[in-house]
Amino acid sequence: MTKNQSKIHNASVVAVSDLPQNGEYRFALDFTEQQLGQIIQDLELVDLTKLSFDGTIKAAGRESWTLNAKLGASVVQSCVITLEPVKTRIDENIQRDFIPNDQDFEEDSVSEMDENVETEPLGNEIDLFAIASEVIALNLPPYPQIPGATLENAVFTEPGKAAMTDDDAKPFASLASLKDKLSK
Repeated sequence: MTKNQSKIHNASVVAVSDLPQNGEYRFALDFTEQQLGQIIQDLELVDLTKLSFDGTIKAAGRESWTLNAKLGASVVQSCVITLEPVKTRIDENIQRDFIPNDQDFEEDSVSEMDENVETEPLGNEIDLFAIASEVIALNLPPYPQIPGATLENAVFTEPGKAAMTDDDAKPFASLASLKDKLSK
């Protein structure tokens, strides 16, 4: 095992020129408070804790690279009904193949590719922070909800005025019922 293979790196952006052609680049990111704050702000989270992202990048041919990693995070979002905090645990295995921009795919090879493996164009660097942020974003519940929370019918209006109801917002429903009555 060479020195590069045994060392665990923590850089959030990796220059492709720094990757060993005949070994693996091992990483385990230590996120800064600023990076955690950026993810929280970008994804409109209440909190983000226990974030870990580690794995390897290996050569996959002469100019291609494969990233295999595991991401774990505890995220807190606001309940869409009560606005109370909802905690979710995310544990994801990630595999990304980075290929040169000029490499073409044949139609047959695209259809045979594993759905769980994403292919990305290879630039001069691989942004591990961006990958971690993307994985978190893609695995967030779209409508976080506290168990048992229900949306009640809320009616708001000025004092002394009749409140508009859901039925009032559907004027064609009453016309349809009138049409049904007239056709009988």
